[in-house]
Amino acid sequence: MKTTTKFSTLHEATNQFLYSSLSKSLSSASTTNQLHRIHSIIITLGLEKSSFFSGKLISKYAQFKDPNSSFSVFHQVSPTANVYQWNSIIRALTHNGLFTKALGFYGKMRKLDVLPDKCTFPSVINSCAALVDIEMGQVVHENVLKMGLGSDLYIGNALVDMYARFGCMDEALKMFDGMPERDVVSWNSLISGYSANGYWVEALEFYNMSRMEGIMPDSFTVSSVLPACGGLVNVKEGELLHCLVEKIGLHGDVVVSNGLLSMYFKFNRLVEARRIFDEMEVRDTVSWNTLICGYSQMELFKESIELFMLMVNRFKPDLLTITSVLRACGHLRDLEFGKFVHKYVKKGGFQSDVTADNILIDMYAKCGDLLASREVFDRMMCKDSISWNSMINCYIQHLNYDEVLKLAMIMKVDMKVDSVTCVMLLSVSTQLADKELGKEIHCDIIKLGFGSDVIVNNSMVDMYAKCGLINDSLKVFENMKTHDRVTWNTIIAACVQSGDFTLGLRMINQMRTEGVMPDVATVLGILPMCSFFASKLQGKEIHGCIFRFGFERDVPTGNALIEMYSKCGSLKNSIQVFDRMNVRDVVTWTAMISAYGMYGEGGKALRAFEDMKATGVVPDHVAFVAIIYACSHSGLVEEGLACFDQMQKDYNLEPRIEHYACVVDLLSRSGLITKAEDFVNSMPLKPDASIWGSLLSACRSSGNILVAERVAERILEQKSNDTGYYVLASNVYAILGKWDQVRMIRKSIKARGLKKDPGCSWIEIKRRLYVFGTGDKFFEQFEEVNKLLGIISGLMAKEGYVADLRYVLHDVEEDEKRDMLCGHSERLAIAFGLLNTEPGTPLQIMKNLRVCGDCHTVTKYLSMIMQREILVRDANRFHLFKDGTCSCGDHW
Repeated sequence: MKTTTKFSTLHEATNQFLYSSLSKSLSSASTTNQLHRIHSIIITLGLEKSSFFSGKLISKYAQFKDPNSSFSVFHQVSPTANVYQWNSIIRALTHNGLFTKALGFYGKMRKLDVLPDKCTFPSVINSCAALVDIEMGQVVHENVLKMGLGSDLYIGNALVDMYARFGCMDEALKMFDGMPERDVVSWNSLISGYSANGYWVEALEFYNMSRMEGIMPDSFTVSSVLPACGGLVNVKEGELLHCLVEKIGLHGDVVVSNGLLSMYFKFNRLVEARRIFDEMEVRDTVSWNTLICGYSQMELFKESIELFMLMVNRFKPDLLTITSVLRACGHLRDLEFGKFVHKYVKKGGFQSDVTADNILIDMYAKCGDLLASREVFDRMMCKDSISWNSMINCYIQHLNYDEVLKLAMIMKVDMKVDSVTCVMLLSVSTQLADKELGKEIHCDIIKLGFGSDVIVNNSMVDMYAKCGLINDSLKVFENMKTHDRVTWNTIIAACVQSGDFTLGLRMINQMRTEGVMPDVATVLGILPMCSFFASKLQGKEIHGCIFRFGFERDVPTGNALIEMYSKCGSLKNSIQVFDRMNVRDVVTWTAMISAYGMYGEGGKALRAFEDMKATGVVPDHVAFVAIIYACSHSGLVEEGLACFDQMQKDYNLEPRIEHYACVVDLLSRSGLITKAEDFVNSMPLKPDASIWGSLLSACRSSGNILVAERVAERILEQKSNDTGYYVLASNVYAILGKWDQVRMIRKSIKARGLKKDPGCSWIEIKRRLYVFGTGDKFFEQFEEVNKLLGIISGLMAKEGYVADLRYVLHDVEEDEKRDMLCGHSERLAIAFGLLNTEPGTPLQIMKNLRVCGDCHTVTKYLSMIMQREILVRDANRFHLFKDGTCSCGDHW
């Protein structure tokens, strides 16, 4: 009996030693061969069905990424009612990413009535989360509650994480709040959930709450909070977190360092980001990717390419890095390096990726190699809508519209057309001003179901406007269910482009009524309307809005304000805007020079021109047009010619036709008709109607009829589409009394479908605009105006006024000619203004055409007789009439 007991004790001790040795060997096995040898010993000893060793083997094979061997071990013990073995296989499958199979085993386990325990559920819940299987996740959660395991810490953590990964943050928070016990993992699960789902404010709030609860953050906490700091650009929180990382020694963790790197790039803090990278003891592919992409996003393209070259010597970049570098090549137009990266991708055996190919198409197009773009496109096995749109965009950039339309036809067949394609195709019809193509695209848009897309509709509004179909543009606008700010800006710009400023102002008021806030583009659309109508009050209101919305520092806005005030008769306000601008570009200076020119302030325009050059701003073609124009309207002939000579001599700018036209105007306006004609004949460019028109206008004003007749013939030879030049020639023949020639020109205008712009003038009184046409008899107070004009005629006659009948260009009797002169639109506007404003107050009149010589004389008399300052803006410039004189000095 004693012998038997001793033997039994020895056997138990031997088994215990054997179990302990095998268990240690299993745990320490570091290679598959070692594991196989231990597995063989277990089988030899007949222990393969032991729940302990089978479970250990299943888990160990899973660690070596060998789930098939884990399956094999489990099948050898199946069927089994041992929960440990089921837990082991479910955990093994989850560990190897076989989540569907893991859930399958959980289902089999339940069917066999094997009761799960608290170790089963974390793995099952993780599988549900990984598969984003919300329905199964809810079922498992119910199972947990039925078994009374809802208070288990590990299961609770897994459930919080699962709901967070589902994006169900309300459920995650509810689960978190219901946990009786929480650890750092609980907090991490909730914080990372908020951060991953873009709820950065909440992520930071719960991080701060965890700190108040005394939870010491770990690397997982920090790597979840850093993206929240970056996303919110919360520099203060980010810097505090960085200090904590240094304090608790997490800076050596590569994931944390990568997070810090990314955060500082989002703060645009390049120096700190680079310092973190340089101090990293360990760097992985993510570290290099973050640095290279960060440099590229900050438009430091050259530096990002240099970093890429450093990276390839240490790590193999992934496609994210490569696409970032290809974008940089495109921005730098570096075709050679772009080709190098492309070859690297081919040699590196990178898996073909649609996104990378799309970026290659774009890169080659930006570098000017359209054939290479097409080659990449043609060899793509799988093309998405971005691929097609990228290729279409390439052809648009290279103005190859035929290929654009061919690709669009193929796209329609393959049903790859999206809203972006529609917008690009509309831009083609806009560029070509092809209304038929635009209408065809409009039909396709309706058929493809993009008729309610706001961006597409905005493009259609713009397309129809630029094709000259403002009514179609308005129809699209009116049929739109929603209007965004771009819609309003586009329709306002369309009104400006079509010249319908009244409609444009209505649109602005409607925009205000609908509560849409203007932006810089809106302001730049509105100000030209104020300029046209010379609506100074509305212009000042808009200026006030510019201050309220903080647009006053925007240079284009300042430039538009200078132009608006100058055209509204307030040179003083233009100068004030100019003086307040901290930054001035060539457009700013040109606007100011042009403003001085409009008011006959040629000397001030020349000083501004010299100041511009002194500040280092280089004048362009438009600036030279403005300064020569200013000299012309102030009789500064030598100075104007000197500016013209500077173009080629000092700035290597080839004079264009408009510069030659300004010089002709400069000479002829000062009475140097012969010199002007010689200049025209010596021009290296063929003179066009604008050149001959400048000369003819001066000939008519100076009374040089011989040259005028010769130039009129030249104008008629040009066959211009501008009616103004024909009218000018007709007027010359009318002065000469050649009425047959006048009738012939008028017939020619009619036959060619051209229309003469009727003369009109307008005046703004108490925020209301009053418009008068030449010979107009149908306006408020016509009888009173007519009576006043009669009285004024008598008063002027006493002062020595004699009507200049040369400015009546009709074959009628002299009395009728006098009546016609009295019916000129500016006289009607002035008389109306005299009747409806306080005596002694200044008047401001706007006219769409050039003031005639007789009206110019009459307005001088009126300013003296009525003791009024009268500011008149005609098609050329401003005239300030005061005490019987005009600011133009008869230079207009």
